[in-house]
Amino acid sequence: MNLPVITVSQLNIYIKKMFDSDLSFASVILSGEISNLSPHYRSGHLYFSLKDDSSAIKAVMFAREASRLRFQPENGMKVLAVGRVSVFERDGVYQLYVRELQPDGAGALAVAFEQLKKRLGEKGLFDPAHKKPIPAFPKRIGVITSPNGAALQDVLNIIRRRYPLCEVIVAGVTVQGNAAAGEIADAIEEFNRRNLADVLIVGRGGGSAEDLWCFNDESLAYTIYESRIPVISAVGHETDFTISDFVADLRAPTPSAAAELATPDIYELTYRASSLENALFAAYKNILAEKRASFDVLSARRSFADAAGFFEADRHKLELLAAALRQQTETALRKEKDRAAEAGRKLGSLTEACIAAQKLRFTKDVTALKKLNPLDVLLRGYAAVEKDGKVLGGADDVAAGDTVKVLLGDGTLTCDVTQVTKGKRNGTTAI
Repeated sequence: MNLPVITVSQLNIYIKKMFDSDLSFASVILSGEISNLSPHYRSGHLYFSLKDDSSAIKAVMFAREASRLRFQPENGMKVLAVGRVSVFERDGVYQLYVRELQPDGAGALAVAFEQLKKRLGEKGLFDPAHKKPIPAFPKRIGVITSPNGAALQDVLNIIRRRYPLCEVIVAGVTVQGNAAAGEIADAIEEFNRRNLADVLIVGRGGGSAEDLWCFNDESLAYTIYESRIPVISAVGHETDFTISDFVADLRAPTPSAAAELATPDIYELTYRASSLENALFAAYKNILAEKRASFDVLSARRSFADAAGFFEADRHKLELLAAALRQQTETALRKEKDRAAEAGRKLGSLTEACIAAQKLRFTKDVTALKKLNPLDVLLRGYAAVEKDGKVLGGADDVAAGDTVKVLLGDGTLTCDVTQVTKGKRNGTTAI
């Protein structure tokens, strides 16, 4: 066999040219189920497989096309893929290069809406506990919508008619197209940053799903959720629902209905105030009539009709009681004076007795002290013996050869001890 020898690369290039030159592979529509989905986060490309019950084909959707998707592809999702079939030379693998992708059955916008609604719901953006109350009497209302739309005029007319006391601040934005969601979010943030309103109305008139799609933007949903100012969403007609409706503090079916929900009716307030005023005046008249009737009953009593005579008997009783009180007081004072005088006399006698007793006691104490005086004892013939300035207590305190002083009642003797004899004075011998 004289077949030419070619490289793998040459073979793959040849096969790729065959695919690319066949117009039947230039644009095909495949129906299949997504599997092995692998988004490339850095480049933005989507890599996946399309499969049916018996076969599969690799597919890739580059970032430029993937960025235009309105929904998030998921494994197991049945889709219709539009693209061309070609060969990836490096691996020698043929695959589908996808230009367009849409769910098979439900529209792409419907799928994208449900996906975003589920994701934001799981994160708590629709939680009723986070909803802020709409103020009953707003001083300023912010309206974020198209400056040229009929919806704005409807809102302004209703606010002026229902509650002309409040101020309306309009932020004109685009409400359709790729830039609309960003402009609406910026306006909401500006109102919050400058604290320009008490409540915000965000919306537009009716339109197709594509026209209203900017109100399904995820970033706008977070801006509404984080707004300190309560937000009323008013997008499209009564049957239209957007993500903004679910995340807002209050949904209005139309912009006109939002204006009514944001404002009280001044005519109804006037009627209520008038009714309350009439009810208050009627209640005042009834109370006044009851008090006047009570006063008439009291004034007819004797205590009011003849006040002087009514109190005359009590005044006489009071005078008698006062006289009796004075007499009792004088009698009590006199008795106290007598007791005080008697106590004074007794106190004087007691004082004299105490002084006499003190004198007698002093005399006795002096006599007793004199009896204890040692000098009186010496004068009666007794003597005291000292050695080295100390009075001797017994024979043990002195020895032969010591010099002692003998104290007498009228003088002193200095003596040398020649002998010490110990023993009792009754004649017994000491041991």
